Amino acid sequence: MTTMPITLDQLNTAPLPEAAQMLDGLYEHSPWIAEQALEHRPFASLAALKHTMVRVLDAAGVEPQLALIRAHPELAGKAMVSQSLTAESTHEQTKAGLTHCTPEEFAHIQRLNADYNNKFGFPFILAVRGPRGTGLTKAQIIATFERRLHHPVDFERAECLRNIHRIAEIRLNDKFGFEPTLGNAVWDWHEDLARHTDPGYAELGQLTVTYLTEAHRACAAQLQRQMLAIGFDEAHIDAVGNVVGVYHAGPHPNPLPPAGEGAKTLLTGSHYDTVRNGGKYDGRLGIFVPMACVQQLHTERRRLPFAIEVVGFAEEEGQRYKATFLGSGALTGHVNPTWLDQQDADGITMRAAMQHAGLPATLEAVAALQRDPAKYLASSKCTSNRARCCANSTCRWASSLPSTPACATWAK
Repeated sequence: MTTMPITLDQLNTAPLPEAAQMLDGLYEHSPWIAEQALEHRPFASLAALKHTMVRVLDAAGVEPQLALIRAHPELAGKAMVSQSLTAESTHEQTKAGLTHCTPEEFAHIQRLNADYNNKFGFPFILAVRGPRGTGLTKAQIIATFERRLHHPVDFERAECLRNIHRIAEIRLNDKFGFEPTLGNAVWDWHEDLARHTDPGYAELGQLTVTYLTEAHRACAAQLQRQMLAIGFDEAHIDAVGNVVGVYHAGPHPNPLPPAGEGAKTLLTGSHYDTVRNGGKYDGRLGIFVPMACVQQLHTERRRLPFAIEVVGFAEEEGQRYKATFLGSGALTGHVNPTWLDQQDADGITMRAAMQHAGLPATLEAVAALQRDPAKYLASSKCTSNRARCCANSTCRWASSLPSTPACATWAK
C-alpha cells in the first residue's frame, strides 16, 4: 500500500505529537531533533524545515552530536546481520547493495569498520543513497571509507554530521514526495562540465582545467551556450575569458527605491578553472546555483526589480600563470599589467594564449571590464544563500525568488 505524501500545510497545522510522528525516523533513534525544530512552525518551505533541523543540531553541542553519530549502525555491520536495523537503514543499505556483499567484500568492510571505530570512537556514517538518492555502488562506498580513514578526528566528526543531514534530507524528501529537480540539474551540469580536462589528466581520470587551454576554452563555450539555453537574456565571453550571463530586470510589485537611472544589478559567480587534479564542485557550484535560480525565474516568467549578472571567472587558481584572481580582478580593476607577459612552463606568454583564444590581449580591453560599483547592489545574500535565508519570512524578496531550492545539499 502506497503512503500518501505529507504536505507542508499538514505539518504546520497538526498537533505537535502528530507532527512529530510525521517526521519520525529522519534522524536515527533521535526524534528530539525534529521535535525541537517543530517548535519553530510554521515553515515557509521544506528547505526552511531542513535548515531549522540543521540549526537545532548545531546548537546542541558536541556530546549530543556524538550520541547521534553513535546511534547509527555500522555499514554492513552486526545490526544488518542480525536484522535489527531500522526500516529506513535497511532500505538504504539494501539499495546500495550492502545486503548482498560477496564474502570478500563483507570481510573488507568489517576490517574497515574496526579500523575506523578504533581511530575515531564512533561508526562510519555515509549517505549511501548518494547525491541523486539512487544509491552508491559498493566500490564507491569502500573507496570513500578508505579515504576518510585518513581524516583528523574533528574533521571526520563534521563529515559524519554532514552525511547524517543528507540522510535525513533524503528521508524527508521521501516523506513529502519531493524531487529536488533543480538540485539534480546542478549535479548533472557539474558532471557534464567535468568532461573537459587538460591533456595528461583525462587519462588518469583527473580534472584539471588551467587558463586558456583547450579544455578551459571548451568549458567557457559550454557555459555560454548553457546560460542562453536556460533563459539568460545575454551571455558572452569577455576579454579575459570570463563567461558573463545577464538576466534583465523587469516590473515588480516591490520595486527598489530610486537610485539613479535604470535598475541596479546583483552580481554573483565563481571560477571555472581548477587546480591540478581538482574537484568538480570547487568554484563551479558558485556558477551553477545562481544559474539554476535564473532558470527557475525564466521558467516561471518572472522578473526581479534588479538584473542578475552571473560570472564564471576564467582564472582564480594561478596554475598556468601566476595571475591569481585575474577573472575577478578584471572586474574590480586589479590586474597587474605585467601578467600579460608572463610565460607558462612551455614558454607561451599569457598575451599569446589570449590571442590564440581569440581574445583582444590588450591592457585597454582588460581595463574596460572594470565595473562601476554604483550600478550594483551591495549584497548577493538573497540569491547566493537562498537555501540559508529561505526561513526568513520577513525577507522583502522572499516571494520574488524561486520557491524550489537550487541546491540538493543543505546550506549550513
